[in-house]
Amino acid sequence: MTPALNQIWVYLSASPLLWLTATLLAYQFAYALYARSRFNPLVNPVAIAVALLVLVLSATNTQYRTYFEGAQFVHFLLGPATVALAIPLYLQLEKLKRNWFALLASALVGGASAIAVAMGLAWALGASPATVLSIAPKAVTTPIAMGVAEKIGGLPSLTAVLVILTGILGASAARWIFNRLNINDHSIRGFALGVTSHGIGTARAFQVSEEMGAFSGLGMGISGVLTALLLPLVLKLFGVI
Repeated sequence: MTPALNQIWVYLSASPLLWLTATLLAYQFAYALYARSRFNPLVNPVAIAVALLVLVLSATNTQYRTYFEGAQFVHFLLGPATVALAIPLYLQLEKLKRNWFALLASALVGGASAIAVAMGLAWALGASPATVLSIAPKAVTTPIAMGVAEKIGGLPSLTAVLVILTGILGASAARWIFNRLNINDHSIRGFALGVTSHGIGTARAFQVSEEMGAFSGLGMGISGVLTALLLPLVLKLFGVI
């Protein structure tokens, strides 16, 4: 190690910036693999980066709280990045005006289907009540999903894991499914991806086209709001909670 690199290592190892740097390097490495595979959805950079970080944290016996002291800066940027989704969506305003009812109905049906299928499968496979409730909001973005899980009696930490797995699976399999169903319109592809695979799906959609990313962000937002408002009410109505 050169003296310059040694000085950088000494500085980083004594500050929370170590884990921020590790997070950025892990994603950069994963994205390089993704680009080398010619952007094959199966080589998902989020999944690879998460796996790398888990290996490093396990090997160094680092607690999540210590890791998050540095990674919180990335977490903070999620807010401005989400708000920034309004800009590409504004460019699709005319198309949005023409199709607002179909989009709203699709988000409602798609979100309800995702919740019903997930809860039904978990129940049929013998999952505990807490696990069934934890899996219900898995298709919406993590902050909303964890808040909903806590409100309905689920386990927010388990929900967070399920949300990430859902996003990675959706982003990896979406293109294959759309091609098999002969769905070629980027607005439809994007909206469906946002409703089912939240932010990870939206990131994947922006890699394809700005239109697909804009409608994916819209689908993610509408699905999140509907789930937060309606899921607790529906579960209470049926006596589940």
